[in-house]
Amino acid sequence: MASSGLTRRRGAGVAADENGGARSGSPAGPSTQGGEVSYTSEDGHKIAYDPRDISESQERNKQPKLTLMEEVLLLGLKDKQGYLSPWNDNISYALRGCIVLELAFRGRVSMQKDPARRRLQLCDRLIEVIDDTLTGEVLLDEALKMMKSSEKMSVSAWIDLMSGETWNIMKIGYQLKQVRERLAKGLVDKGILRTEKRNFLLFDMATHPVADGGAKDEIRKRVKHVLTARTAVLPPNPFLPEDVEFRYIRTIAMVCAAYAANVLENALSNLGHETRERAFAHVDELLAEYSQWPFGRRQGGTSGGVGLNLSQVCAEEINRNKDRELQLEVVAACLSVFTRLDSLL
Repeated sequence: MASSGLTRRRGAGVAADENGGARSGSPAGPSTQGGEVSYTSEDGHKIAYDPRDISESQERNKQPKLTLMEEVLLLGLKDKQGYLSPWNDNISYALRGCIVLELAFRGRVSMQKDPARRRLQLCDRLIEVIDDTLTGEVLLDEALKMMKSSEKMSVSAWIDLMSGETWNIMKIGYQLKQVRERLAKGLVDKGILRTEKRNFLLFDMATHPVADGGAKDEIRKRVKHVLTARTAVLPPNPFLPEDVEFRYIRTIAMVCAAYAANVLENALSNLGHETRERAFAHVDELLAEYSQWPFGRRQGGTSGGVGLNLSQVCAEEINRNKDRELQLEVVAACLSVFTRLDSLL
């Protein structure tokens, strides 16, 4: 191959010439054909790249390393055994709610802008896709494509349909299947979990023990800090960088989702009984406060002086993103759906 050949990172393939060498389908020099452009590296090679790669990388840098679904799944997973409790009936439904939450935080869906929506309860208001750019997360992209191609439906309707809770045989295809297993495999790809085969009586089953405990430790630390510290402070870390949007509101949503999924106790197991009970009481307050829009402000409450700055820091996050209020309305609607699961705990 000639040293001046064009190296491709993405896009159309490289065809072979009659002599077995490689020939590029792009002309020499800068080109925007097919959305690609090229530049010359220090060693004289022309490198083709797709501008979409850069935009996707920039977005990934603004997102946490783990999605809300993955964080909730990690909290429920037994570290060494690598599987979830078979008695937990809530987690599947809560994980579908986390998909809608994550799409809202990433600016993909929002409430339909219709003044008449205020006559309906939050969870019954219609949501719509406002940005169909793929996220790179398989489950999120699958849900996004369904929402884009479907009629507009409410938050509660989408969570029900993705959970398979419908009597309408025409909508059974909306169910997202094997969500837990797919999330676990995604965490294996990210190096957080590993895959093992474990024998259960007459058959073998794939399990996913924790390979890198740093991620789960960070989640536990965040949960305990929000639920037990007088002043909640979330220092930046590799799993929740400083430039992630809505860092505090996202964390509150994760805590409420974990509570609804009946896995929150796994993050609080090393606390004393009284401290743990106060933490659960604080979650009840957070659910009541953030399952309405505009987010409510705590009036006294029973939190015992925990998280006194949360209302202020969340208000600051909202003020920095005033154009995202319809997306935050979706967040509040999801948390209002979680209150139904809370009643089952």
